[in-house]
Amino acid sequence: MAKRLLLILSVLTFTAGMTACNTMKGFGQDVERGGEKIQRGSDDARK
Repeated sequence: MAKRLLLILSVLTFTAGMTACNTMKGFGQDVERGGEKIQRGSDDARK
């Protein structure tokens, strides 16, 4: 039962994220920006 609920919630979250981006290009840009922010945070932590 818990696995099924987790699967449903995961699918709903993924679907909501995809509709927010409107296109796959937009989704790719969002992922790229997220990666850049993580990289900047890592660089700042090293300093």
